[in-house]
Amino acid sequence: MRRALKEIIMTDPSLDVVGTARDGSDAIEKVRELKPDVVTMDINMPVMDGLTSMQYILNDYPEIAVLMVSSLTAEGALTTFEALELGAFDYVAKPSGTVSADIHLIGREIIQKVKLAYKSVNGKSIRARIERRSSDIHQKKVESIKQSDVTEIKKCTKVVVIGISTGGPGTLMEVLPMLPENLGAAVIIIQHMPAAFTTSFAKRLDGACRIPIKEADPGDVLQNGRGYLGPGGYQLVVRGEAGALRLPSTPKTVFMPCVNVTMESVLAAFGGENVIGVLMTGMGDDGADAMVKIRKAGGITIAEDESTAVVFGMPKEAIERGGAEIVAPSYKIAEAIIKAVRRIS
Repeated sequence: MRRALKEIIMTDPSLDVVGTARDGSDAIEKVRELKPDVVTMDINMPVMDGLTSMQYILNDYPEIAVLMVSSLTAEGALTTFEALELGAFDYVAKPSGTVSADIHLIGREIIQKVKLAYKSVNGKSIRARIERRSSDIHQKKVESIKQSDVTEIKKCTKVVVIGISTGGPGTLMEVLPMLPENLGAAVIIIQHMPAAFTTSFAKRLDGACRIPIKEADPGDVLQNGRGYLGPGGYQLVVRGEAGALRLPSTPKTVFMPCVNVTMESVLAAFGGENVIGVLMTGMGDDGADAMVKIRKAGGITIAEDESTAVVFGMPKEAIERGGAEIVAPSYKIAEAIIKAVRRIS
């Protein structure tokens, strides 16, 4: 795997592999010696695993970006999310298990994310992000009982649609736990993510948040104070005033689910005055056009500010196209959502 990763990265003339490490402990020593800009870190290694090694590296060298290389398994997914919460820049998913002879299939993604990691990661922002996630307010979030689990079903009156991509899992862990259990809206989360990861991610979000969050199933009906994560490999479409969810496999888009598709379906079902669109870190422009439509239809739109965006792509496009009424750093997005829900109530 080390040889394959090196060969992939070296195909780009602007990148240079300065060293390889046989395990997590060796990685720490090599980082001290070679001071790389970016580290690609496997999770499953002998002597010291990738998660432990990454924590040592980021503690001593917060300016170094760590890109996790993860297996498409439930265990691999959970460890990957933990790594992202602890400061990893992002991850790439191996196409076929721990030893993926076909890893060249994701070569373009690896090169793209290595370059993004170098350009986007700032030591101070990593440290600040980690500190925010470990603050008292975040520690207290899991202590509260999810009131919506023990109260009556609340009909959906408003919908918050969050679109996010590269850097998303860690950023969502900053935002979603801050939403109150009595939020007067349903929350739909569209995170660009492989299908094998979304079930585990939904469970992780549910355990960290005050509102219940689940991976969306066909036939689910939106309810206030509940969250729904779009499953990988499908579109998440909302139909009718009741907010019934459908998971078609079309239209085929670059990302499945697609933020634009979901936002536009919510807009059609609930009308602009009942919709809040949120666009955060990610490559490309998915969701930017839908944000413009939501704003023009009378909805409220929120985009993440460049100061905290891991990759300032999707929110930047929304801002430049006039689709962002409110621009805020990630740690103020939850507050902006709460205020927006109250504003349109």
